[in-house]
Amino acid sequence: MAVGVTPVNVLTIDDSPRFLRVARELVAATPGFRCIGEAGSGEEGIAAAVRLHPDLVLLDVRMPHMDGIETAQRLTEACPDLVILLLSAAEEADAPRAAHSCGAAAFIRKQDLTPGVLQAHWGRRA
Repeated sequence: MAVGVTPVNVLTIDDSPRFLRVARELVAATPGFRCIGEAGSGEEGIAAAVRLHPDLVLLDVRMPHMDGIETAQRLTEACPDLVILLLSAAEEADAPRAAHSCGAAAFIRKQDLTPGVLQAHWGRRA
């Protein structure tokens, strides 16, 4: 990371410890991005976002108790400047529409998430 460049702080919310590890590695491999926290549920994720003030949240759509759509809605209310990317391993036909209706910037299949995709979606926020 270049001197004087502010990194993009990323929080990942997913109920899969395996995906949390993958996301941590992906963020670490993305120039200009850094992982500042992880949460295993929507409730934990909202609390972490309020406490950590991330710039970007990687949010699983399918989680027990509070799914990604409801979590995104609550995150948007609590942290209006937050960029949220909804993620799912499954192809979900209505997910792109749902992503925008809940305040998320985009829906991305987990298998399509790469450093370039992260950078591209972050670049679109402006």
